[in-house]
Amino acid sequence: MAIDLTREFKPIAIALLTVSDTRGPDQDTSGDILADRIRAKGHMLVTRAIEKDDALRIAARLNNWVDDRTIDAVIITGGTGLTGRDVTPEALDRIKTRDIPGFGELFRWISYETIGTSTIQSRACAVVARGTYIFALPGSNGAVKDGWDRILDEQLDSRNRPCNFVELMPRLTET
Repeated sequence: MAIDLTREFKPIAIALLTVSDTRGPDQDTSGDILADRIRAKGHMLVTRAIEKDDALRIAARLNNWVDDRTIDAVIITGGTGLTGRDVTPEALDRIKTRDIPGFGELFRWISYETIGTSTIQSRACAVVARGTYIFALPGSNGAVKDGWDRILDEQLDSRNRPCNFVELMPRLTET
C-alpha cells in the first residue's frame, strides 16, 4: 500500500457533519480536526454542519447532501456509540444503498492499538448512498485522527495503490 506519485491526485468534494446534542461550532474540535485534514490533503470541504442526535434529522441532512451531485463523500463525526442518543448508524440505515463493512472492522482494529478493548463500544461504519460515500466516525479527537490518518487519507487519495475509493466513484451507481 503506497501512494504512487506518478499518478495524478484528484481532489474530491467532501461534506462534514458533526452529530452532537452538546457541541456548537465553537466546541466542535473533532470537526475542526477533520476540516483541517481534508483541506491539507487538497480536497474541497464544500459544506459543514452540526446536527442533533436525531435519526430523522440526520437522514434528512444526508439525503440533501447525497442528492447534491457536487458532493462526492460525507464524513460524519459523532453518534456512533452505544447509548440511546447515538443514532448515526440508524440514520445511515435509512438512506444507504449498500454497506462498506470493512471500514468499521478496520477502524476498530486500528482503534484497538490506541484504546484497547474499549473500541468494542464503537459503531463506526460506512455506506454508499446513491453513489455517495458516507463515513461515520466516533466523535472523539483521537477517533477522527485514527479514522482520517489511517484509513481515509489513503482511501480518498486517487494515487493510492493497489486501489482506492476515488477510482470506484464513476461506477458506484452502476446496476
